[in-house]
Amino acid sequence: MLEIGWVIIAYLLGSIPVGLLISKSTQGVDPRQAGSKNIGATNVLRVVGKKAAALTLFGDLLKGFLPVAAARFFGVADAALLWVGFAAILGHIFPVYLNFKGGKGVATSFGVFLVLAPSIALVALLIWLAGMSFSKYSSVGALSAFAALPFLAILLKPEMKFVLFSTIISILVYIRHKENIQRLIAGREEQAHRNEG
Repeated sequence: MLEIGWVIIAYLLGSIPVGLLISKSTQGVDPRQAGSKNIGATNVLRVVGKKAAALTLFGDLLKGFLPVAAARFFGVADAALLWVGFAAILGHIFPVYLNFKGGKGVATSFGVFLVLAPSIALVALLIWLAGMSFSKYSSVGALSAFAALPFLAILLKPEMKFVLFSTIISILVYIRHKENIQRLIAGREEQAHRNEG
């Protein structure tokens, strides 16, 4: 029951639409009505600005970090922590407060992995930064990092449950980036960003 309780808490916390709340409170803007219509930090950056985007990024990261860290502190077993982290990520992607239409899960996933496997989280962050710096697109950085995630798990934390967890999260993030991938393949990602600016 304790573990189920933490899973529910993680999902509800993950569902909090940080980007929407910050955008509305600071500029009166609904990010779902502009740019890519996503509530994540990248779209908030486009439609509101750097400060709001930074707060959104930090808030989305905390949504993954806090429930997993708290559950571990209160003695939840490592295997169950995977479910707590998964629930937080699902909450962000499919938030109950927004009719299950949320973000792409990148920052919240990073927060989860920062607790479960800090070394993997930091290497993934470096890959994300390298991919973004090389391409100038956040989507390429995220896709690069999450493509590497299962392999990083195999190398740095080769436990079957954790590798499977990492693979599932990677697939989920790729599914949420379907439109970005289609634009990249078609060579239209730059034009899409220009329109969203």
